[in-house]
Amino acid sequence: MRGLRLAGRGVIVAAALILSARSGFSQTMDELYAKAKSEGRLVLYGGGPVEPFERWAKEFGQKFPGLQVSVTGGYSNVLDQKIDQQIRDKRLEVDIAIFQTVQDFVAWKKADVLLPFKPHGFEAIHESYRDPDGAFTTISVNPLPYAYNSKLLRAEDVPRSALDFLKPSLAERAVTAYPADDDATLYVFDTIVRKYGWGFMDKYMAAHPTFIQGHLGVLRRVASGDSLATFDATVTTAGGLKRAGEPIELVFSEVDPVPVFTITAGIFKDAPHPNTAKLYLDWYMDVAQQSRTGTFSARTDVPPPAGLKPLFSYSLENNYRSFVSDATKLSELRKRYEAYTGPVENKGGVR
Repeated sequence: MRGLRLAGRGVIVAAALILSARSGFSQTMDELYAKAKSEGRLVLYGGGPVEPFERWAKEFGQKFPGLQVSVTGGYSNVLDQKIDQQIRDKRLEVDIAIFQTVQDFVAWKKADVLLPFKPHGFEAIHESYRDPDGAFTTISVNPLPYAYNSKLLRAEDVPRSALDFLKPSLAERAVTAYPADDDATLYVFDTIVRKYGWGFMDKYMAAHPTFIQGHLGVLRRVASGDSLATFDATVTTAGGLKRAGEPIELVFSEVDPVPVFTITAGIFKDAPHPNTAKLYLDWYMDVAQQSRTGTFSARTDVPPPAGLKPLFSYSLENNYRSFVSDATKLSELRKRYEAYTGPVENKGGVR
């Protein structure tokens, strides 16, 4: 009988271990911190403006003394090539990447170069943003509503649909990022054109809009009054400018679906500092941190940013991962839009 009882306990323990391994978040933050201290640092590549990544790195270092975070910021479609080269050279420097280009993580998962890790709260991530294997994690969800200069644009001219951007009041005063250069912007244009046809682009270009590299430049241009409105606004940047006293407001269209793009994080299998990377992702996906990011969380148990409704109360275009993972279609669309806008100008930093 004793042997049977021991055998039964063994089965239970084995089952618990299997479930723990599958869950991917069996270690507490304290346990991860203890392991991370022997590594001492984290190398993070962040796509987009570098300021938020540096701010998060500082907060992380204050929360976990003894851990130093090195941040390399820039455009996702430049940094991903740098990582691919490191992988080919078998000399990986980066631990964790945080990019808008979710298709990179899909490709890296297929190539088996990502380290599966499910942070605490993984089960609270909405199923449309969750990789079931935990190979990568959606760390924020970013609708792209309209934004306008509330000081310079008359109330009757505030856009409520994409067609409003064709009105004379916005001629030569609309701005977006280059659709051929920024996949989120490309998704916005594709959403509009699928509804209104390519004739929309002919009319839009006839109104002489401005194109600039990166959403930070787009929103700064609207806030300054150099442009009056955009259908390509990021909630985080617009919200930050408004809190700083800039005359900028958001509009979530009730006529057209609002495109949503995501920011994704992934830890590399050969990361030099894997435990620090796990700790960082666990910390960043915690409810307390997710509530402070200024945008929507992929977690369903985190409230929306102040002044906004819950994400799924808006009409959304929510197929970003599928859209950017179709490499052939993406290449064709980039070429077609570049024929409208010309090559990228206004190159510069993203701080």
